[in-house]
Parts: sequence; C-alpha cells; structure tokens
Amino acid sequence: MELIDSHTHLYLEEFDADRDAVIQRAQALGVQKFLLPAIDASYTPRMLQMQADYPNVVALMTGLHPTHVKENYKEELAHVSEQLQEGNSIAVGEIGIDLYWDTSFLTQQQDAFDTQIRWAKAHKLPIVIHCRAAFEEVFEVLEGHKGPDLKGIFHCFTGTIKDAHRAIDCNMLLGIGGVVTFKNGNIDTFLAEIPMRHIALETDAPYLAPVPYRGKRNESAYLMEVVQRLAQVYDCTPETIAQQTTANVKAVFELL
Repeated sequence: MELIDSHTHLYLEEFDADRDAVIQRAQALGVQKFLLPAIDASYTPRMLQMQADYPNVVALMTGLHPTHVKENYKEELAHVSEQLQEGNSIAVGEIGIDLYWDTSFLTQQQDAFDTQIRWAKAHKLPIVIHCRAAFEEVFEVLEGHKGPDLKGIFHCFTGTIKDAHRAIDCNMLLGIGGVVTFKNGNIDTFLAEIPMRHIALETDAPYLAPVPYRGKRNESAYLMEVVQRLAQVYDCTPETIAQQTTANVKAVFELL
C-alpha cells in the first residue's frame, strides 16, 4: 500500500525527540512521502533541515499561515516570495483565512491569501488552503481566481456538502484527516456522495489525531486510521482508498 501524507508539520518541536522513529513507523505502513506546509519565516530553517536530512522523503511548501498574519505580514510575504524564487517549493501553503482565534486581522488575511494565490498561479503551483470559521470569506477570495490555472487542496475540510462542491468547483481536493473518525465530525455523513477522485489524505500532525488516538500527538502512521474509516464510508477496500488518494495527490503536486 502506497500512501502520501499530504499535510504534516514534521519539522515542529513536538517531533524533536523521535523524528526518525515517527518517519520509520509511517514508512512501515506504506507512507512514502511527507508533504510539509509552511507556517511563517521562523520555521524555514527547520523545514530546510528536514529536506536535507530526508531527501526524496519530504517535500516542502512555502506560505504564510493565516493565524500568523500580523502587523508585519508584508515582511512575511516577502519571505514567501523569496522562497518561491528559490524554486524549492511544491506548493504555496498553508494559506487562507482563520477567524476562530482572532478576527482583527481579517483584511490583512484576505490580502495575504489573495496575494499568495496569485503567486502560486504565476509559478504554476498548487495551493493548500487553511480555513477555520471562515468558509464564506475564503470562497469570496478563492472563487475570484477560478480557472484552469487554479488547483490545490482544501486542507482539513470540515464544511458542508455545499462547501465541498464549491471547493471542488475551484479544482480543490478535499483534505481528509482525523476529523473523519470523530463522532461529531459530520463530514462522514455525506462524503460517500463525493467521488473519491476529489479526496486527499492528510494528518496535520502533530494536531487532530484520529480516534483512537484523539487528544494525543498525531503522526503520519495514524493515516491508516483515516484510510480504514474512509474504506467504511466508501464501502471499499483500504487498498482502493490508498491507490486513488495517492494518485490524486501525485497529480495535484505533480509528484513522480
């Protein structure tokens, strides 16, 4: 079984004590590639070190996370631009709008999101969207960019079936992780109506660990819990889930 974790923050401090073991556990279950979304400039050295330590295993994105859009967001965007010029990024992410913790930087978040989508299209790269308590605000920006040059993943999708169709209409895969195993996750109630070709697997490790690990540190090996749940939702084998979602992710990120 070949799997890709399309969204994991393996470079974070939570993995400093056992990063090798975490990667090996995932690889033993078939996870062959780890795609690392960015947060802000302060994590770039850690991400680059990961790439040096695990070549051909990890791939890096660049981007400014919406919760890190503050007064200095223009400086942070300049760093994203520099990283794009380096040509080392497979995507622009994670980017978007988050109004869960703080609404005071909405205008700046919208500007940062719009700017980074434009850059992604200019560099012919996919985007990875972070959306929390902001579906309408995200779609207001995203739908203005609809076209053949827009593609990516709607990370940690937790919206309605209507939101799902709007995301798919913008050429986004739905990033499905631990939430699909939660009793109150809700997305499992309609996912079977979404063709599997629109689904990507992710963990968001170290966050959002699936049942039965909920509340603990998440890691890429737990992607198997997501696979098992999706196999139930789609009434198919885990191998079918793995094969289709891996093909989906490879196509979006143009991975060999």
